[in-house]
Amino acid sequence: MAVVREFTLPDLGEGLTEATVVRWLVEVGEAVAVDQPVVEVETAKALVDVPCPYGGVVTARFGDEGAELPVGSPLLTVAVGTQAGAGGETAGAGEGAGAREGAGAGAGGVSGEAGGVAGSGEDSGPGEDAGSGAGVGASAGAAEGSGNVLVGYGTSAAAGRRRRVRPKAGAGAAGGPGEASGAGRTEAPGPGDVRRGGPAAGPVPVISPLVRRLAREHGLDLREIRGSGPEGLILRTDVETAVRARAAGTQAGAGAGRGVAGARTGAEVGAGAGGAGGGAGRPSGSPGVPGSVSGAEGGAVASGGLPLEVERIPLRGMRGAAAEKFRRSRQEIPDATCWVDADATELLAARRDMNAAGGPKVSLLALLARVCTAALARYPQLNATVDPEANEIVRLPAVHLGFAAQTDRGLVVPVVRDAHRRTAEGLSAEMARLTEAARTGALGLAELTHGTFTLNNYGVFGVDGSTPIINHPEAAMLGVGRITAKPWVHEGELAVRQVVQLSLTFDHRVCDGGTAGGFLRFVADCVERPAVLLRTL
Repeated sequence: MAVVREFTLPDLGEGLTEATVVRWLVEVGEAVAVDQPVVEVETAKALVDVPCPYGGVVTARFGDEGAELPVGSPLLTVAVGTQAGAGGETAGAGEGAGAREGAGAGAGGVSGEAGGVAGSGEDSGPGEDAGSGAGVGASAGAAEGSGNVLVGYGTSAAAGRRRRVRPKAGAGAAGGPGEASGAGRTEAPGPGDVRRGGPAAGPVPVISPLVRRLAREHGLDLREIRGSGPEGLILRTDVETAVRARAAGTQAGAGAGRGVAGARTGAEVGAGAGGAGGGAGRPSGSPGVPGSVSGAEGGAVASGGLPLEVERIPLRGMRGAAAEKFRRSRQEIPDATCWVDADATELLAARRDMNAAGGPKVSLLALLARVCTAALARYPQLNATVDPEANEIVRLPAVHLGFAAQTDRGLVVPVVRDAHRRTAEGLSAEMARLTEAARTGALGLAELTHGTFTLNNYGVFGVDGSTPIINHPEAAMLGVGRITAKPWVHEGELAVRQVVQLSLTFDHRVCDGGTAGGFLRFVADCVERPAVLLRTL
C-alpha cells in the first residue's frame, strides 16, 4: 500500500528563511525518482533546484509560481511505492491518521555541507543520478528518502537534467487527501509558461523564468511576442517593448473616451492628450491609499518609460538581499574613499601582447584581479573583516575575490575562491565561468558567499568614477572606471593616453589612510607599469 509523504521546503543554508517558487519541474500525477529536482526556487542568494528525497507519484503541489514560501512549509506530497498509472493504489492513500508523515527524515541533516563546499568553490559531491526513468517503484527502504539532504544547490548531478517526465495516457494519481488540500497548486502552465515556437517547433531555447514572470505580471501572452534572442529566444527587453507598445495603444484609445481614471502626471499628459479630462482624483480602486496600483493598468508603462500610475515593487529575493547588505554596510561600517587617476596605456599593451602570444585569452578584469591579489599580499590589513561582538579585527589568510556582475536578476557578486593562488589566465577562466553562471542563474550559494574583497568594474557603464558601497562584512572594495583617451603628461611631454580612475572605499576601523593610500598607489603603479607586478610574483 502506498504511503503519502509530505516534502517540505528544506533549510537552504546561509541563514535563509524563505524562498520564492520560480518554476515547477513536475506535475501532479507525475512519477519522480529519489533526488530528482521537482521545483526551482529563488532565494536571496541564487536560483536553486530543489530535489525531492522520496520516489513515487506526486499527489499535490503547494504554492503557485511566484509565491513566497517559508522554510518548513509543504512543497508537495508524494505517494511512495506507487508508479505512474497506479491511480487505484494511490487513491485515499493518505486517509489514515499518520499516513502523511513530515519530511524530518528527509530534511533533518541539512547543515554542515555548505562549509566544506565553500572552501573549494565547487558543487557538492556526487549524488545519485535521478534520470533513470519515470516509473519509480520505491521499496520500503527507498521510501525513507535518499539521505542526501539538501544544502542550497541540491544533492546530486541530476540538477542538470531539466526535461520533465510525463505520465502515460490515462495515468495519474487519484484524488487522495493530499491532492484535495493542495491550496495554491497549479496543474497547467499559464500563458507565460511556454517555450518559443510551441511543441511542434522542435528544440527551442527555454525562456528565462524571470521573463515569464514579467510577462505574467503584465498580462502578456509570450506566444504573441516575437523574440529577438538566439533562435527566437524571448528576452526581457522583448517583453518590456511589448508592455510599452500596449501602453501606447491604450493611451491612443483613451482619446475615444476611455481615459485613465484618476490623477495623471505631466509626463503622462504629454504622452497623449486623450485622458486630459480624467480629473485630479486618486487612482481608481484605491481611495485614500497613496501609491496603490489599480486594475489591469497596474505596472504598465507609458511610451516615455514612466509608469501610468504609482508602482510598488517588493524588495525581496536577490534584490532585497542586496538592499539589506547596502543598508547594513552604510549603517555599520565607517567607510572612507580615496581615488587616483592612472595611465593604463601600458597595461592595455601588455594584455594585447599576452593574448597575441597564443594560449588562453586574458581579460582586462582578470589582470586587475591579479593586481588586487598582489596588493592584498602587500597590504593584508584590507583582506579582513570586523567582529563587532568581540570588538576585534579579523585578518583572513586567503583572498576570496568577489567581482560585481550586472544580470537580468539584478546585481550579483560571484566569488573566485583562493584568488591569490591563481594566475592571470586562471583568474580569467574562472571569472568567465562565474559570469556566465550568473547570467543564467546557475550560481550556487558557495559561489556567492564568503568573499573577502570585492572588485567593482563600473567602467562598463561608461562612467569615470564612483564611491562604492562596501560589500558587508568585507573591509574594502576597489572601483574601476572606464578607460578613455585623455591628455596626459608622459615622459615630460603632453600626449593622449588611456586613463582610468581607480577608487578605494575602505573600513576606517581596519586601517588608516596611509595604508589605504599605499594600497591604491600600488594598484595604480601596477596599472601604469605592469613590470611592477612582475616583481611581486
